Formats: sequence, C-alpha cells, structure tokens
Amino acid sequence: METSVETDLLVNTVRHFVETEMFPFEEEVDRLGYVPEEIGRQIESRAHELGLYACNLPEDVGGGGLGYGAMSLIEREYGKTSHALQSWAARPTELLMACEGDQRERYLFPAIRGEKRELFALTEPGAGSDVMGMKTNARRDGGDWILNGSKHFISGPCMPDFAIVFAATGEDETPRGLRKRVTAFLVDVGDQGFDCREGTKCVSYRGYKTFELSFDNVRLGSDQVLGTEGNGLALSGQWLSMGRIWVGATCCGKAERILHMATEWAATRKQFGKPIGTFQATGFRLADGAMSLRAAELMVKDAVERAEKGIMSDADAAMIKVYCSEMLNKIADDAVQIFGGMGLMEEMPIQRFWRDSRLERIWDGTSEIQRHIITRSILRPLGA
Repeated sequence: METSVETDLLVNTVRHFVETEMFPFEEEVDRLGYVPEEIGRQIESRAHELGLYACNLPEDVGGGGLGYGAMSLIEREYGKTSHALQSWAARPTELLMACEGDQRERYLFPAIRGEKRELFALTEPGAGSDVMGMKTNARRDGGDWILNGSKHFISGPCMPDFAIVFAATGEDETPRGLRKRVTAFLVDVGDQGFDCREGTKCVSYRGYKTFELSFDNVRLGSDQVLGTEGNGLALSGQWLSMGRIWVGATCCGKAERILHMATEWAATRKQFGKPIGTFQATGFRLADGAMSLRAAELMVKDAVERAEKGIMSDADAAMIKVYCSEMLNKIADDAVQIFGGMGLMEEMPIQRFWRDSRLERIWDGTSEIQRHIITRSILRPLGA
C-alpha cells in the first residue's frame, strides 16, 4: 500500500498534469468537436514521461503496476477534465492481460508501449444493457471463426488498431434456461470484412469519439480468441465492475471542480446587496452538494478497499455507479441554478460540465440497470 508521502506525490503529479496539459484545451475541444492530433499526442507523450501511460497494468509486462487505491486517485483527478482529453493518457483495458503466447507480442505489449489502441466492443444497436440480446455471432469454419454482426456506441479517443469484440458462439443450458455462450475476439482494423468508422456525435464530452463497427464474414484464426471460448461474459464482467468504480471516482473529481466554481460564484455574485451564497436557497444547495460529495467519496474508498481484498461484489460496483453519477448530476444541475442565466451561456464552462455530467448516468450501465443489479443481490438470497 502506498504511503501518505507517495500518495501526495502521485496526486500532485496527476493534478499538475491535468491542469497544465488538459485544462487549457477544454473549450477548444468542445467547440471543435474533436481533439486536434497534435494536442492528443502531446498529452500521450507527457503521460509516458510521467509514467502514467498504462499505469494500471502490472510492472512485469511493462505497465506502471499501480494498485486499485492509487488508480482511484488518478481517475478522480482525470475526472476533473473532459474525457476527450484525459483518454489520450491511456490506461489500456485489463482484459488484455488475458492475452497468451503470441497474442502478447501482437496486442498486449504494443498497447502498453502506446503503439496500438484498442476498443472494447460490447454494445449493439439492439442490445445495450441486454447482453443476451446480442446479435453479433461467430461460427466455426474448420480451425477458424467467421464473425458477423455490428456494434455501436463504442468509444475511444482516436481510430483504433484493434477491437475486443464480444460475439455469441453458441448456447448453453443453465438452471435459468438457455443462455448465449459469449466469446471475446481480438479483431484487427483492416481485416477483410471489418468496417470501423466514426459514429454519431454526443453532446457530452464533445471530442470523445464513438465508433460503429460492422463485421461481414470476417475470418479469424483460433489465435484471435481472447481467453477461451465462452468466457467472454466473465472477462467483460471483470472490466465492467472496476470500470464502474472508476466512473464513481471520476464523478467525485468533476463534482469537486463544479462545486468549487459554484462556491466562488455564490461568494462573489451579489443580489440585494449581499453575496447570493448567504441566501438559504443558494447556500443550502452548496451544503447539500458538499455532503453528497463526501458520502460519494467514502463509498468509492470503501469499494476500492473491498476490491483490494477481493470481496467486492457486482452490487457494490453498481451502488457506486448509480450513487456517484446521480450525485454529480445533482451538483451540476444546482450549479447551473446558482449561476442563473449565465450558467447556460456558452461563454461559461458550467453548461459544458452540465452536459458532460449527464452521460455518466448512462454509459457503463444506466442507473436503472445498476438498481436492477442491486435489487437482484437483495432478493436472490431469498429465492426471489
């Protein structure tokens, strides 16, 4: 576990990195709708210099070897800026640790060195949170696999080099009936029949791209299966659970920045001869925001400790995701109200934070899906 001195050094390093390499470009990226290549590569280069690139992966494969506690602090600082910018300081998905043999040289190590970028491709037009509704499929053809289907809302900062694609490869009988057998594949951009293009543009995190992927009889070798056949959902679950904790941490960082801006405005903006923060209607919004943020931070800290002990459940992760994302949305909305009309003007940053915050309740599983996971964890032990 990191000492307090090491923790302070890490936080101060990341905070300075975000404030100097990302904050100055937020408005430009939001206005342009993309991150200029030179800015993205500058952030990427600086992340390498600071040892922050691939800091989430083990040292024995060339990563930074940081644990969950340290990563939660990094994600919190990154959360203060646009995902479009901080995503250039890449943390390759931990799913790549499932690479074996030649896959490590082909995918894992290049991703750690920054030579290749990957996409996590699970969501489909007709199957977002309903993974069992997945239409993308792969069938055996001799020693190969033939992949067909499509994915959308697959996000990343720039055109990827390969995608981790989840596809149905059969069905299994379970106590709850037939369930699709889902397998993860490593698919290279440029493979015949694989089309990867930029998709629709989102009003949250302008500049962070979404991609549409389509597969038309894409032939894959057996060496492009990530893990083993049928373990795709287990792999995706590992990524999604910790991913929801990181969403919680980023929401805390963003909420802190928004609350700071709203507090400064409330202390200096005057109406009826007094700072508007002295009126209960405004001051109580600040008080409620401070309490909610404190609670969210404690929840994230608890979940990280559970993860470090190997006892964190899906319900734990779901609680973090729903509580922190809704906490952030409430603080962002209250900030707009505190700023009044100025809160909705493009010249002010609050409207951007308000737009960006809205996505947090949707991606990585909507608030409704998180509540379903929590409800299931409560009722299933009782047989319901």
